[in-house]
This record gives sequence, C-alpha cells and structure tokens, in this order.
Amino acid sequence: MMALHNMANEDLLARFMERIEAGVKIEADDWMPEEYRLTLIKLISMHGMSEIMGALPEKEWVPKAPSLNRKLGIMAKVQDEMGHGQLLLRVTEDLLKPYGKSRGDLMQDLFNGDLKFHNVFHMETKTWADAGIIGWLVDGAAIITQTDMLGASYGPYARALQRICAEEVFHAQHGESIIMALAEGTDEQKAMIQEALDRWWEALLMFFGPASKETTGSSKQDVTIKYKIRTKTNEDFRQIFFDKYIPRILSLGLTIPDPTFHYDKESGLWSYKQPDWEEFKRIIKNKGPRSQARLNLRRSSYENNAWVRDALSATVN
Repeated sequence: MMALHNMANEDLLARFMERIEAGVKIEADDWMPEEYRLTLIKLISMHGMSEIMGALPEKEWVPKAPSLNRKLGIMAKVQDEMGHGQLLLRVTEDLLKPYGKSRGDLMQDLFNGDLKFHNVFHMETKTWADAGIIGWLVDGAAIITQTDMLGASYGPYARALQRICAEEVFHAQHGESIIMALAEGTDEQKAMIQEALDRWWEALLMFFGPASKETTGSSKQDVTIKYKIRTKTNEDFRQIFFDKYIPRILSLGLTIPDPTFHYDKESGLWSYKQPDWEEFKRIIKNKGPRSQARLNLRRSSYENNAWVRDALSATVN
C-alpha cells in the first residue's frame, strides 16, 4: 500500500511540475506538493507582515511631516501599505486551510517571533530624509523583487502583486519627491540625505538577502526558482538595484558609504563590501533598533481593536 501511495504522489508531482513548466497558474484549490505550499506560506505571509510593519516607520512621521501636502502623501502611503498587508494575508489564509489556521494565527506567529518581517522595517527613522529613503530606495528595491514575481506560478499571489506593484510605483515617486526637494534645498538638507543614506546603506544591501545558501544554510531562493515563483537570485536582484539606483544617487552629489564600491568592467557586476550577515540574522530575530517598539505597537493595536473583528464576525455569522 505504501508503495502505491508513493507512486500516486510521484505521479501527482510529475503532473504538477508539467503545469509549472507550461506556465499554467496554480490556484488555491489545486493539488500542490507540501514543499510548494509551505514555501508560499512563508514567502507571502512574510511579505504581508512586512507591508503592515513597514507602514509603522512612516506612520511615525505623519505628525512631523513638513507640510500639509506631505502629511497627506505619507498618510495615503501608510494606508496603501496596510491594505497590501491585508490582501496578502488573505492570500496566505487560503493556503493555510489544510492546517486549520487563519489570519489571526499569523498575527500571533508575528507576536511570538515565529513569523519574520523585513529587516529594513526594524530600523529607526530619525529624520525626514529617512521617510524619503524608505519611499525612494526601500520601495524601489521592493518593486524590483515584486515585479519579477508578477509571473509567479501561484495565481492568487501573481494577481495580488499586479495591484501592489502599481501602487508601489507611486510610493517610490513619493519618496523620490521628498529626496529631490531636500537635494534642492539648503546645505543642511543635503547633508541630511547623506546622513540617512549612510545609516540605511547596509540595510538596503541586506534587503535582498544573502547571495548564496552557504551564507545562511538555507536554499529558499533555490526552491522559489524551482517552482517558478520567481526567476532571479538574491544577488541578481541586488545587482539590478545597483544598476538602477547608483547613477541616480551619484547624480545628486551623494557618496556611496563604501570606499570599496565600484563597477567591475570585467565581470559586468558591481563590487561592494558585504554587510554583516550575522547582524542581519539578529535583526530579523526581532533584535533590531526598533523591533520591540514596533511589535508592541502592533500588538496593542491588535488587542485594542479586537471588538471590531468580533463585531464583523458576528455580522457575517
């Protein structure tokens, strides 16, 4: 019986991979190997929580934005990010059905430290230039990875990304607008951009993750490529980011805070000093500069608004 069961599973897997290779979208109710399902759950839930937690650094600057228009712009961005998070958690919830878990369980996983969120959103936002860097470079980095996954083999995720990527373009333009205004301002404002870039540089390098599984002992990027959830490696994404943004950064008279940084004509790649990957591991274990403060804010908000979820649940039932 065990042999027949294994043969059946092998046949299902073979047909599943044929669909993947043919470019057919996998839907929530389709059969899928557990490795594929778990990879999607980990990826999409982390993406969703990063959208929600990523709204918090900028939320801190809503009352401190320098003008009414800037306040309205950053408030709209925060609202968009929260919407993206809810959309992605809903996509994840469909994948969780075989395990009897819900969005509420994902939130508890976040609070327990079992569900990670992106390293950049553990960082401090000390100045208005930080709000610009997040919109311009952090969201710019996100667009690079997310547009690659517009063709993801999992249909619900690919469709969600169509809306998210469209809105992220506006977020990047919002950030670029802040940076350009500062770059055209006083010497103090220009210095503010450089100081922010200096602080955010390592976090930006870490954004895409380590270049190889040897760095972390993980082959997650290999699995996502195998199942055509994405097509490029972490280092591919980082090099694309450099190609797009290094000329723009330099055009503003800014300095890359890495004296070793240069373009290697022979390899056709940008050469740079590796960030501290041990620090990266520490940050994503909720030991970053603002990790606990932001988790506490998210936790208190979730608990204080439980009555809204209860009311909605009663209405539906």
